[in-house]
Amino acid sequence: MMRFLLPLVIFVVLAGFLFVGLSLNPREVPSPLIDKPAPAFTLPQLHEEKKQFSPADMKGKVWLLNVWASWCVSCREEHPVLMALSQQNIVPIYGLDYKDKPEDGKMWLARGGDPYVLSVMDREGRIGIDYGVYGVPETYVIDKQGVIRYKQIGPVNQQNLSEKILPLVAELQKQ
Repeated sequence: MMRFLLPLVIFVVLAGFLFVGLSLNPREVPSPLIDKPAPAFTLPQLHEEKKQFSPADMKGKVWLLNVWASWCVSCREEHPVLMALSQQNIVPIYGLDYKDKPEDGKMWLARGGDPYVLSVMDREGRIGIDYGVYGVPETYVIDKQGVIRYKQIGPVNQQNLSEKILPLVAELQKQ
């Protein structure tokens, strides 16, 4: 009897882990950067390459960093949401053009509209690595002290914007 009990217990434990694993949302990958300072960088602006941008320029402001690319299909899905958000002037949106050719990024924004205060170019993807980018699009909410407070993996849609991002932005702007 004991000989069958140990394999049964092991089976039940493994089945429990499998059940829990199957119920997880793969889009909700926890980021080790949450509640940590946003990685520093200084990159040339997409539209004015002689000018540079750094997250340090945003100290004292709550802002969004949206990682996008002209070749990104999901970025097309979230683009109308970002355009509408930028027109509301609730929070400034800065873009990080990820592993893209500058001319392709400029053309993409010219066609679809530009929701960004400005975009910077991360041609080799090094800054994306520092931010733990799994794939584009990704959006970060960064507080007045330059700390990452939220990471949206995948496209921003109206639901996650109204349920998570905007309430967090409003709370952070009060602080």
